[in-house]
Amino acid sequence: MRAHRVQRAWTVAETAKRLFCSPTTWRALEAGKPGTSIGLFAQALWLFGELESLDGVAPAPAGLASNRRVRRPAGKLAPGVIGEAERDF
Repeated sequence: MRAHRVQRAWTVAETAKRLFCSPTTWRALEAGKPGTSIGLFAQALWLFGELESLDGVAPAPAGLASNRRVRRPAGKLAPGVIGEAERDF
């Protein structure tokens, strides 16, 4: 991220302003701190014209990449959803 910012001759404050975040948050992103928002990371990639590189970090599942919907069998709940039978205890 820093290399892209320096290449464009933007200051930390200018870059943070373009991304609607604080300079401290931008510095954390440049430093690779794990608590930084993935949304901000994706927005920064978009700003620098590198959004496609996000696919190398988190590739889309095969079902989504081929524009096919992944279907569940009828009557089966989505993962993580608690059914009515499980709520009665």
